Amino acid sequence: MAAPRREDALDQWSRRHGGLDPRGSGWVAGWVRLSDACARPLARRGVAPDAVTAAGVAVAVTVPLLASAGAAWPLAAVPVMVAAAVLDGVDGALASRSGTSSRWGQVLDPLADRVSDLLLVLTVVVLGAPLWLGATYGALGLLHESVRSTAQAAGMGGPGAVTVAERPTRVIVAAFAALLCGLEWCAREVGVDVLPRVDGDVVATGAAVVGTALAVVGLVHLLAVVRRRLA
Repeated sequence: MAAPRREDALDQWSRRHGGLDPRGSGWVAGWVRLSDACARPLARRGVAPDAVTAAGVAVAVTVPLLASAGAAWPLAAVPVMVAAAVLDGVDGALASRSGTSSRWGQVLDPLADRVSDLLLVLTVVVLGAPLWLGATYGALGLLHESVRSTAQAAGMGGPGAVTVAERPTRVIVAAFAALLCGLEWCAREVGVDVLPRVDGDVVATGAAVVGTALAVVGLVHLLAVVRRRLA
């Protein structure tokens, strides 16, 4: 019976995402199955999906706080980012599994996602990236999602395209920045200068540059697909 349940989770995810089949990517399919496995006990206990959404944002709020504490604290921010990302997938899986999907939930979930995205950008800034670069990175991410939601309101089915600038990319960029900043501090504490001219500010700025570049590529890709789909 386990196999059908896993397939059901993939089918439900596909319906929530405009027919996009997660089986096309082992990573996505694995993530969907992980979210469903986490949602299963919550559904049995009657936990509301909106509560999980709120919990995800609450966890995400602690990420820039940990990153701003300096020393090795950015390392602690990495698993917290992962936990927040998992909760982001669990709320939708829980709504599908428990049959409690609602129109309010469909508004709350993307709102929570955008708040979490901005908290990830803030994390990169407090790690040392320039504020103007962080603002550019954050604005491009919001534009990416705004184009998609506006196109869907205009009649486009599904996400349009899966670009290089989706939420997992934003999590990975912030996680690598926090991880490398924490490791850089630890290395210096034990007297190891891996790259003497590279400090936390340089690492964070590099992460923001990579994130911004990917955001530009993703936005252009999405705009091209949306124009073709709605023409």
